[in-house]
Amino acid sequence: MLPTSIDAIEAYSGANEILKKVKKGSLLIDSSTVDPMVLNELAKEVEKMGVVFMDAPVSGGVGAAWSGSLTFMVGGVKEEFAAAAQQLLGCVGSNVACCGAAGTGQAAKICNNLLLAISMTGTAEAMHLGIRLGLDPKLLAKILNMCSGQRWSSDTYNPVAGVVDGVPLANHYQGGFGTTLMAKDLGLAQDSAASMKSPILLGSQAHQIYRMMCSKGYSKRLLIHVPVSMRQGDVLSLPFGCGHCWKPNSILEPLTAHSTSKWA
Repeated sequence: MLPTSIDAIEAYSGANEILKKVKKGSLLIDSSTVDPMVLNELAKEVEKMGVVFMDAPVSGGVGAAWSGSLTFMVGGVKEEFAAAAQQLLGCVGSNVACCGAAGTGQAAKICNNLLLAISMTGTAEAMHLGIRLGLDPKLLAKILNMCSGQRWSSDTYNPVAGVVDGVPLANHYQGGFGTTLMAKDLGLAQDSAASMKSPILLGSQAHQIYRMMCSKGYSKRLLIHVPVSMRQGDVLSLPFGCGHCWKPNSILEPLTAHSTSKWA
């Protein structure tokens, strides 16, 4: 499991490349979250060697990892290897979803994290507004979780400390899935959206928020650190723009893709 597309490319084709050492008939499962095009091209290279490749990014967070209830989104599943993949991934996860061809696991993970980021920022805004309006945060969270506003970001990873038991905020928002990784995943979503000409207006705004958090020194904090940035006034009015170069764009203008694939 590697953090970026560049890291994945280096691991498979760099100085100590995996592809030189893997044996014919092997099964490679990669749980990194990277550019789907990178994994798709990698799968083509691997297949030429008689090796089966599956991308299997994971979701669930630290808590799910400890409890063995992670979800794997698997792309490139071959019928003869499907049972082996299910059995192997089932040792550390409770859900294994077969998504289709190589790269579709990445596509599912990117869409999931796009929605998570939007939901997390929305939950933070709602909680922050409610607190300013005089509501007790614990009561507000309870109400949201009984109503149509209920989300994973409100009942499991609520971004306000003390309102939900078991949320990993006690360590000052340290550890777990951080803002840098979320910003990276939102960049992947923007690249994919641009290449598919599929607007993600809320996703673009969420990406700018997480990038701003990183630039303000919160890069190693948990993705749920959003409300702290809001209280400090760091996240207010943000322009839509390219997530990689910060070039401003009108929300009606198409974004330009910046692929990290060496095969592109």
